[in-house]
Amino acid sequence: MDANKLLEAITPEVYQRLTYAVETGRWPEGQTLTQAQRDSCMQAVMLYQSKHNTEAQHMTIAAGGDIAFKSKSELKREFQPQSQDIARFKVTENEA
Repeated sequence: MDANKLLEAITPEVYQRLTYAVETGRWPEGQTLTQAQRDSCMQAVMLYQSKHNTEAQHMTIAAGGDIAFKSKSELKREFQPQSQDIARFKVTENEA
């Protein structure tokens, strides 16, 4: 199959199924993939990401086909809560 035809056939829902299959080695319904199927799924995921992944995460294929890597500090910043406010309680002598 031509790469462009394959890309046209991959909907976001199909991409999610392929990603799940690559990550777990099973289809969402539970059937195990052969190594050849897993390899093919991985190639399809990478092809899809190279065209549609505008917000690449750590070690993915970004739009344009570039491999995107994020450092540990970048990932920590990305996953930290937006607000750094922490509830603070003052303990009085009567309560202690």
